[in-house]
Amino acid sequence: MTTATTEPSEVASELTSLDRCDSCGAQAYVRATMPAGGVLLFCAHHATKHREKLTGLGAQWHDETAKLHASNDRSI
Repeated sequence: MTTATTEPSEVASELTSLDRCDSCGAQAYVRATMPAGGVLLFCAHHATKHREKLTGLGAQWHDETAKLHASNDRSI
């Protein structure tokens, strides 16, 4: 007998430039995985807007917004 699980993997895959916000279509930097297994992707703006509600519903939050603030210091 095979048992299936809907538990999120411990290592979430990194978001790419192909991942888009479900609210506006901008690049997604946050993945919210709902307890039932549904996944929502958000840009930083919409993630901030929906975070409190979704975490209250038990969503797992994968946040890569630090990429937006990464240093672009490059010497030429």
